[in-house]
Amino acid sequence: MKVLGISPLDKDATVSVVVDGEVLFAAGEERFSRVKQQDGFPRLALQAALEYTGLNMSDFDQVAYPFLTADNEEKVFRKNLADEKAFIKRFQPKDLGAQVKEALTRVQDRNEPIHGLTHPNAMMEKGALHSSYYSVAGTQRLASNRAALAGSRKWAEQARASFVHWEQELASGLEEFGWNEPVKRMDHHLTHAANSFYASGYDRALCITLDGYGTGLAGSVSIGQNGKIHRLHGISYPNSLGTLYEHVTSSLGFKPSRHEGKIVGLASYGDPTILGGILLSRIEQRPGDFSIYEANNVYFSRYLATRFPKIDVAAAYQYVLEVVATDFVRHWVEQTGIDTVVLSGGVTANVKLNQRIFEIDTVKHIFVYPNMGDGGCGTGAALYQSWPGGAKSSISNAYLGPDYSTAQMVAALQDAGLAYREPEHLAAEVAALIHAGQVVARFDGRMEYGPRALGNRTIMYHAREPEVNQWLNKRLGRTEFMPFAPVTLYEAREKCYHNIRGAEHTAEFMTVTFDCTDFMREHCPAAVHVDGTARPQLIQRHVNPGYYDILQEYEKLSGIPSLINTSFNMHEEPIVNSPADAVRAFLEGNLDYLILGPYLVKHPAMEHSPNEQHKTHD
Repeated sequence: MKVLGISPLDKDATVSVVVDGEVLFAAGEERFSRVKQQDGFPRLALQAALEYTGLNMSDFDQVAYPFLTADNEEKVFRKNLADEKAFIKRFQPKDLGAQVKEALTRVQDRNEPIHGLTHPNAMMEKGALHSSYYSVAGTQRLASNRAALAGSRKWAEQARASFVHWEQELASGLEEFGWNEPVKRMDHHLTHAANSFYASGYDRALCITLDGYGTGLAGSVSIGQNGKIHRLHGISYPNSLGTLYEHVTSSLGFKPSRHEGKIVGLASYGDPTILGGILLSRIEQRPGDFSIYEANNVYFSRYLATRFPKIDVAAAYQYVLEVVATDFVRHWVEQTGIDTVVLSGGVTANVKLNQRIFEIDTVKHIFVYPNMGDGGCGTGAALYQSWPGGAKSSISNAYLGPDYSTAQMVAALQDAGLAYREPEHLAAEVAALIHAGQVVARFDGRMEYGPRALGNRTIMYHAREPEVNQWLNKRLGRTEFMPFAPVTLYEAREKCYHNIRGAEHTAEFMTVTFDCTDFMREHCPAAVHVDGTARPQLIQRHVNPGYYDILQEYEKLSGIPSLINTSFNMHEEPIVNSPADAVRAFLEGNLDYLILGPYLVKHPAMEHSPNEQHKTHD
């Protein structure tokens, strides 16, 4: 059965072509439009999918979409918001004034600089009017209740309008491509559960989904077994850990649904005990479920952000996310007796949370879908509809986008006036360059699907130099609070990371952190966060021989089986797609060398010999 899956159009619109449970092609519109998290109908990605697979729209048996109609979505969330009103009325919050007063006495004096912050205790600076409003709307019960319910009403109005708009755009976009048949609409969280379960290779697993909103829910738990998925429970929206984290992301001055990773990084510098108790006191946890008081009141997190250091606010929200989510998962693992957990949903992009879930005593195996956000839902919908039954082997890679011919690569180089060579021993030469301190971008093979660069659209550097996190991010126009992630030879996984057994496969997709060994801390400090963790990509040769061989040759030179791997893109741009994208990012990022398929290109601005340390690390 041939199914075209299209992810929600409101952000990160993505196309997936699935035939009998095998993903033939999957890519986000952003990679073609060059607009981060591109919304709208994915015309460019769909055209690329058809060209790559050789299929016509008439060849598909079905088009699947991971939301219900606007009317049916509204029926579900309207009921939920009525339930929220009753919960707010009966919930008895603690005295917030007293809690905040006590918490302020425990804020530490700090002087150790944190890159990206003006001061380690920097807070959000707002004018007196804003601060006063946050204090009232965020903390005084009558006003804060009104603000929360008004936030829910506003969300409902925007959600209704959004569903109607994208429903029309989906229909018109498909009609442009000649599809006039009905669209198979699906429960959103079922598509999340489907992508993680069917891609995992497990015959039986507990499917956990957590996100902002989807078909009335903010999370779900299901049993996947023998190719079928049976839901046990859903977390009703607006009791959303995704919304909770979006609020703190916005309140700390970052873009929600895009910069949550910065909050994860900031959190490790702060003290979660200062505000953690206050946040937990606003969440009613029950066995296998929870409710969040005033879930749609963004002014509460804004209030905290103006009174407490950013790092302490981030630390508290990360801590509470971990506590609530792990309590939820632990209950269902114990209830079902299933020790294998598969994860999907935007919240599970939080790699530190995934580590905490894997550390639950009763969890023995974990898999996180590589495109865990809504961009992966089209694939989940198509997998579910085309699944032939039973279990299949797990996916071996996420290289599901387009690739390009050497002729196209040469044309891009010639258009830019760049000289290039075709080395006989490319991997060994590149490893020597990296060992000598050169920054090398790699563009080869099919583009990665999902948010992570996994070797084919990657920038590499050695991990011996902690300062790289400042100068290379500056060169690429980025501000990050987490170090670059490492790529590590699969055979060296236990040499570099603790407690990795049972999570080896998901670590091939860079979706979970681990505590680092002393070897990793000593030899790869650039890849180890302040909390002693790293988010590795494990690489096996049969998955990506060219990428693996560079790392293996580097290990021969250095004795170190890890390199830095960061995405090949400039700040706020998507990961590069085409040879032309790669050449432009290479030049604009002032990177030292570019691998373009079989070719090696030296940046024209370099004045040093290939074996000399590049000095322009400002």
